[in-house]
Order: sequence, then C-alpha cells, then structure tokens
Amino acid sequence: MSTTTTFTVNGMTCGHCVAAVTEEVSEIDNVNSVEIDLATGAVIVQSDGPVDPVAFATAVDEAGYAVAG
Repeated sequence: MSTTTTFTVNGMTCGHCVAAVTEEVSEIDNVNSVEIDLATGAVIVQSDGPVDPVAFATAVDEAGYAVAG
C-alpha cells in the first residue's frame, strides 16, 4: 500500500539543501520517492507504508537540518 506523508523541514535555502535532505530521507526503509518544496520546506514522502517519524527526523538531522515543530 502506497502512503504519502508530508513533513516540514526548517533551514533549507538552496538546491544543495534539497539534495542533502533527499539523499538522507531516500535511505529510510520503504521510501520510494522524496519531493521537496523549497519555498515552504515541505518534504513529501511516497512510501510502502507509514514513515517512522523518528527515522525521518534522524535522516534530516544527518543532512544538517531540523524537522519543524
């Protein structure tokens, strides 16, 4: 079952930021694709089931950014 989850990430300002977050989040189990709206900080994740919010936060942290909220 395909799932779409949207998170908000703070601090992304350029294409390098997008690439770094995309690379780290793509490595989470069951993630199929990652789309980022740089203007809003939205990270839209398509996956084969729910995305673990702790795994997501860890991946974003490893990229050098923080999940909003």
